[in-house]
Amino acid sequence: MTPSTDAIEVSSDPARLDRHLVHRFLSRESYWALGVARETVERAIEGSIPFGLYDHGAQVGFARAVTDGTTFAWIADVFVVGSHRGRGLGHRLVAAVLDHPEVRGSRNVLLATADAHELYARHGFAPLDRPDLYLQLRQPGREPFAPAGGRPEV
Repeated sequence: MTPSTDAIEVSSDPARLDRHLVHRFLSRESYWALGVARETVERAIEGSIPFGLYDHGAQVGFARAVTDGTTFAWIADVFVVGSHRGRGLGHRLVAAVLDHPEVRGSRNVLLATADAHELYARHGFAPLDRPDLYLQLRQPGREPFAPAGGRPEV
């Protein structure tokens, strides 16, 4: 029997986050942050608008948005734990992030993904119109997002 989605809730209250769950998933199960330090996750949460996805009060997903609330927002670290996938909860989480006033009011909303293009396309995301305008700066000596030999960084 598939659990009901009636008890599913998304909250941007950082006090509700199960930070242990977030760190454990990112550091052990994600392809983009394998091995990430707990302190790095904590600092990322503190500098973002964090979103928890909850089933009967237990956290089962996470996302965060970094934004100035007007011109730019970056959505990162989106995940739903394996036991809750396949129920449309990722869509619900992304929709809640995009509906947040600090994100909704942004002119540009970006994200990076290696494997969830279809999920984000359903929310209007598309490849960059002008990738030639965008640059990145990788800073040597900073904590890597994935260990050497891991999946590509995004």
